Amino acid sequence: MVDLIPIKRAILSVNDKTDLAPFAKALVGRGVEIISTGGTARALEEAGVPVTHIDAITGFPEIMDGRVKTLHPKVHGALLAVRDNPDHQRAMQEHDIAPIDLVCVNLYPFERAVAEPDIEQREAIEMIDIGGPSMIRSAAKNFDSVTVVTSPRQYDRVINDLEANDGATSWRLRASLAASAFGRTAEYDAAIASYLGRRSPGGFPEIMRISYMKVEELRYGENPHQDAALYRDPASTGPTIVNATQLHGRTLSYNNIGDASAALEVVKDLRRGVPDQVGAAIVKHLNTCGAAIGPAARDAVDSALAGDPLAAYGGILAVNREFDAPAAERLCEKGVFLEVVIASSFTDDALEILRANSANMRLLAVGDRKGSSARKLDFRSIPGGLLLQDRDTRTASTEQWRHAAGPAPAPERLVEAAFVWTIVKHLGSNALAIGGADASRNGVVRLFGVGAGQMDRVTACRLAVEKAGDRARGAIGASDAFFPFPDGPEILISAGVDLIVHPGGSKRDDETFALCEQRGVTCLVTGVRHFRH
Repeated sequence: MVDLIPIKRAILSVNDKTDLAPFAKALVGRGVEIISTGGTARALEEAGVPVTHIDAITGFPEIMDGRVKTLHPKVHGALLAVRDNPDHQRAMQEHDIAPIDLVCVNLYPFERAVAEPDIEQREAIEMIDIGGPSMIRSAAKNFDSVTVVTSPRQYDRVINDLEANDGATSWRLRASLAASAFGRTAEYDAAIASYLGRRSPGGFPEIMRISYMKVEELRYGENPHQDAALYRDPASTGPTIVNATQLHGRTLSYNNIGDASAALEVVKDLRRGVPDQVGAAIVKHLNTCGAAIGPAARDAVDSALAGDPLAAYGGILAVNREFDAPAAERLCEKGVFLEVVIASSFTDDALEILRANSANMRLLAVGDRKGSSARKLDFRSIPGGLLLQDRDTRTASTEQWRHAAGPAPAPERLVEAAFVWTIVKHLGSNALAIGGADASRNGVVRLFGVGAGQMDRVTACRLAVEKAGDRARGAIGASDAFFPFPDGPEILISAGVDLIVHPGGSKRDDETFALCEQRGVTCLVTGVRHFRH
């Protein structure tokens, strides 16, 4: 093993041309010959960098719309040859192959392309890079002699190493870059396999390949004795906490990220279900403790905070529209303390108000794009394995609900019921949510109380009623699963709830329907269960 390998010839072929010209000029300044292809060669020539075109090396033109250009022995032989192997050296001399000491390649943006909701499959297929990964793998396999660069973020490391070693790279750098290179091709292949697998018949794949990119290491996990890190799904482009822009505040913790993600999913569902209203949700320990929809952000935020002020303290707020100054002023009032605020965007006035009010409150802008992650699967690790399922993307479809008992609901009550049903979908099972129109604000619907994460549905009902208090009178109760007995509905009705929504499916549904009919309570059956364990 030779530690220092002088860089004399390099091949540069990149899709992302960030900082390409300065990197190439630094190489040329050390006497390195630059070989390049297609658009990369043109960009370098426009920047005044002398370039040897790939066809001058291979003796063969780029063909098939660029599909074939670097797949040639004079490229891969130059990368794979073991420098101290006499047979390899004789083969290089016999076939006039000159060694290539550095490869700089980043790949076609397949992950970004397939995240576009309207991309056609033929377009996606053209974004599968073949020559790039082949060169990366050849160079990385032979890292004893070849330096492989796969990201503009690595340019400074390479140049610094060259300067420190008089135009050569160290074995330590080459080994590190090779590991990154194989990680990148593995990630790339996993994204392709995932995309094609989702479009192939046959259900879930026999082998599940998952590839995520580390964003940062966190201070600790759920508890201080646990290490933790945050990873990004490269296929995700929609509004997510991982893709959000942090505009203010301290670094997010493991628990902040989990709760913030839960809050964002609630308001995204509210936007899909009630698109003409602003939605707000406050989450604590992954469960919604306050939520509302209203005509403006201030209305929704104010009513969400009023849902359970005790639980909301230290919680995480998400809003599915722009966060404006009136909403920001509400957060500055006495008794309000939130760890994180998430919104599509923030007005300049809102940012100024919130930054002045708190040095630590995290402010996250997730964008207004209505798309979602391209990955439609949920993963859950368990000791020794992984559980995989389709994501629960069902939204409230009141037109498909069945009126099972009691008075027929008015149209505005169906809107309220859809809101409460959306909230219970995002609570830990067993769950019961109570909500309805906010008597203090015209046009606002909000959450009054929840019972979540219970081992029996009766206790979930009792806790929701306790949280709702007098507001349960005339309100709506929604259950994430059927009532096995009418004892839960009895608790709700006795508290004043006059509309109950549940999936149905119990052998004793008729007993619940009879109770509702007898007490003059509307009962709606959705036919859809929303367990969250």
